[in-house]
Amino acid sequence: MSVRQAKRVQNQLDTAVDEFLDYVVSERGLLPATVEGYARDLSGYLTTLERIGVVAVRKIDGASVERHMIGLSRRGLAAGSRARALSAIRHFHRFLHREGKISAGPGLAGTSPKAQRSLPKVLTMDQVERLLEQPDSTPAGLRDASMLEMAYGAGLRVSELCGLTFDQIHEKDRLLMIVGKGRKERLVPYGAPAARALRRYLSAGRPHLARRGTHPRVYLNQRGGALSRVGFFKRVKQHAHAAGIQQEVSPHVLRHTFATHLLQGGADLRYVQELLGHADISTTQIYTAVDTRHLIEVHRAFHPRS
Repeated sequence: MSVRQAKRVQNQLDTAVDEFLDYVVSERGLLPATVEGYARDLSGYLTTLERIGVVAVRKIDGASVERHMIGLSRRGLAAGSRARALSAIRHFHRFLHREGKISAGPGLAGTSPKAQRSLPKVLTMDQVERLLEQPDSTPAGLRDASMLEMAYGAGLRVSELCGLTFDQIHEKDRLLMIVGKGRKERLVPYGAPAARALRRYLSAGRPHLARRGTHPRVYLNQRGGALSRVGFFKRVKQHAHAAGIQQEVSPHVLRHTFATHLLQGGADLRYVQELLGHADISTTQIYTAVDTRHLIEVHRAFHPRS
């Protein structure tokens, strides 16, 4: 194949990927982070197609996918990363098939690489209480106190918490209107402690942080802009260290803890699924394993014949 032919082939494949990415943004409403992940995985796939001499979109077949997945495995990519790449490729192939660019959906069958599913890390109730006691009464401290209460009390993703705007908060009913993955909306209640922390922050903390006039985001940094996910992650780590918590603590650990404590308290799994915004209940079921582990620990600690 000449250099000119190779460029034409690559341009055709690039165009197909661009059309797919436009589709998942405009018609499926996927979040930017998900679209970026698809773009990265498909870029690697196109590199494989070019290397093995696939000269047109219609020439893509199951062997193309297999060659690519073998290559990822030989590079030492983790099973979870390989499964994510295969998912992106399958969605891409389905799009091509639906658009009539390929006659069948190659690489759609078969099983994904099995990633070992580790149990989520959670905090004990004592650790949660020590963590929530750490923020001081400075404007930043009042902000952190409110965010920690919301993270644990409502189980929000860190992106949902940092992106919270005033029109999403219904203070009278103590409800949050959250727009989660796939632009799906859900109502999430929050408790009285989170409500008190929010009121303190809005009255005595946020006015000192809002140096540049009005800002749609609720939680601001010291410069008056929106507090970033990285910024909140750092604050959580600082407060966890001050609380003497030895294990790794992150915003996602607080979300895991929220779900686990609900189940330990007797909440129905499907209600927890709704509160977390999980599309598939199998994603939520991992928390039942955490609850089972807790029961095993209690049995071993207190039963005379354990």
